[in-house]
Amino acid sequence: MTMKVYLGTTVAGLLLATSAFGETTATAWTDLNLRAGPGPMYEITTVIPATETVVVRGCLDASNWCEVQYAEVSGWAYGDYLTAMIDSVAVPIYENRELIAIETVTYSETGATTAAGGVTGAVAGAMVAGPIGALVGAAIGLGAGAIAEPAESVTTYVMSNPVDPVFLDGEIVVGAGIPDTVTLAEVPDSEYHYTYVNGLPVLVSREDRRIVYIVR
Repeated sequence: MTMKVYLGTTVAGLLLATSAFGETTATAWTDLNLRAGPGPMYEITTVIPATETVVVRGCLDASNWCEVQYAEVSGWAYGDYLTAMIDSVAVPIYENRELIAIETVTYSETGATTAAGGVTGAVAGAMVAGPIGALVGAAIGLGAGAIAEPAESVTTYVMSNPVDPVFLDGEIVVGAGIPDTVTLAEVPDSEYHYTYVNGLPVLVSREDRRIVYIVR
């Protein structure tokens, strides 16, 4: 069975976003999924590395997703994890898109594949707020509670023991919170829980239910 609930966003970012030659650019504060469509159910086509710059084509009006191009790949990224500089302060581009003069775009279904391999239903549940702005000024690519690399035995267990996938509105990044409504599985003899969320397995802190590592 597939659950779908909302994922709280930990918004923050680092570094730069500028407009040059008529194009708006933005920078991700951490490794950020680039998806085939504007939602967590869509296939991940590549990953935008932390500090890398993307060209922003525009953002949806009613959903926190922006159409971007990274290198030669076009797709959709979650707007809270791309930043622009306003008065020398890095801010998430989506909620500041009018100030940054980012265009509003629309999305038409074009047969993009989903992470679940099928049609998705309505998203249900409540959004869990993350620590707004808590990661500004943090080390690039690391979020609250991040771990550099788990033991191989941990990732092997997680990959060998998949659980029912969960889809959460938002994007999986280190530091994002997993709602209490999601049942987490235990990794034996470790300090982690885990689940499969938005198409990828993640390790979750037992203490505060925040993502500490994404298994790619």
